Amino acid sequence: MAGTEPRPRAEVDAVVVGAGPNGLTAAVTLARAGLGVHVYEAAATVGGGARTGELTLPGFHHDVCSAVHPLGAGSPAFHELRLEEHGLTWVEPPLPLAHPFPDGTAATLARSAEETAASLARGVPRDGAAYRRLVGPFLGRWDALAPDVLRAPLAGLPRHPWLLARFGLRAAAPAALLARLFRGERARGLLAGLAAHAIAPLGSPATGGVALLFALAAHEVGWPFPRGGSQALADALAARLRALGGRIETGRPVASLAELPPARAYLLDVMPEDLAALAGDRLPERFAARMRRYAHGPGVFKIDYALSGPVPWAAAECARAGTVHIGPTFEEIGAALRAAHRGVAPRVPFLIAAQPSLFDGTRTPDGGHVLWVYGHVPNGWRGDLTEAIERQIERFAPGFRERVLARAAAGPAEIEARDRNDPGGDIAGGRCDRLRLLLRPRPAVLPYATPDRAVYLCSSATPPGPGVHGMCGYHAARAALRRVFGGAPGE
Repeated sequence: MAGTEPRPRAEVDAVVVGAGPNGLTAAVTLARAGLGVHVYEAAATVGGGARTGELTLPGFHHDVCSAVHPLGAGSPAFHELRLEEHGLTWVEPPLPLAHPFPDGTAATLARSAEETAASLARGVPRDGAAYRRLVGPFLGRWDALAPDVLRAPLAGLPRHPWLLARFGLRAAAPAALLARLFRGERARGLLAGLAAHAIAPLGSPATGGVALLFALAAHEVGWPFPRGGSQALADALAARLRALGGRIETGRPVASLAELPPARAYLLDVMPEDLAALAGDRLPERFAARMRRYAHGPGVFKIDYALSGPVPWAAAECARAGTVHIGPTFEEIGAALRAAHRGVAPRVPFLIAAQPSLFDGTRTPDGGHVLWVYGHVPNGWRGDLTEAIERQIERFAPGFRERVLARAAAGPAEIEARDRNDPGGDIAGGRCDRLRLLLRPRPAVLPYATPDRAVYLCSSATPPGPGVHGMCGYHAARAALRRVFGGAPGE
């Protein structure tokens, strides 16, 4: 029977497979408890989805996957790990987000809720008041709310049950329902763009919660990015681990736990199907089969641009924003998401764009700029969305193509080749429709644990899901500390 054979004496306390933000956070959490930790990473560098490289021209530094990190800046785990002591510096643009419209104006998500409400009230005054009522109860409460929201929903009592319940009443709603609070296209479009980060149809449960969480993050911690690129965040995590005595071995793919040194615990920053493959007969077949059937969502088609100058946005607000959502109306964004889920590439894609070089001069040579942009496509799609993406950008930034020096396009196959945790281009760690965002990889009180008490899943396929926040790794490591190490003492 699986898990009954005698195990070799442990050579190390814990082994972590995968050096993405979740794997590294898990490793640091264990090392802070005084444990010996060894991390194995298949790629030549740490980072997983938080890497930076010269994808187009020499001197132009692009984020390979993730770029802007509102949940990273607001992560309870990252705050606890004091990554600023290891070189991490957050860059905060004047505006977290701009959402342009064809008339040359833009709705804005600002650090100030009042400024955001004023932007949404243009032409429809009641929408400003509706926005204030939506976010008002949670302003100034991020430190209390975030730990309860960024956790497994079934994992015991929250620290602040009444605050979480109040948030949950709004957050459980589909974005399509939450949008009924607003009358104007500015507010409805902004809400849809925020909800689209879940890569789920806008009628899916909890997509309203995704929109609300991102809005609150803008007001509480901003939508910043690491100076120098996302690699700086991964490097800070790695430096923190090494300072605690942990070891990292890169360029070391792992096909089976049997290849690894004997350890008391194994934490795997991988997708569920890879968990089943790595653990082999350590897991019961029924559980392993369920992991192999784990459902993945739509992929993305991403383009990184080297530009001769800033994007020539028609709306002046866009030049002050770190992130731009390109796709004006609730209906247009919803249609693009539905198409990707139905297995059809959207004719008019909704785009999420980041322009870090406007605010971080380390990213490009003098005068140059980088633009990071992606749209949603079916999982494993093999087409080319470049023309549709550039047509959509030109719609809000006439003359954009004239500033393109070079482009690096990556469809789902290329996205997966860069990071095995993005199968078919799925950067969300699995489907997020229905309740799959909350109850992943399966409904369980402790979704990080497996039937083998020594083996844990710590990737974005566990709660709280996608995003560069490290909380999946943090919670998995805390579970291992309780179940395997008896709650090892902290630093």
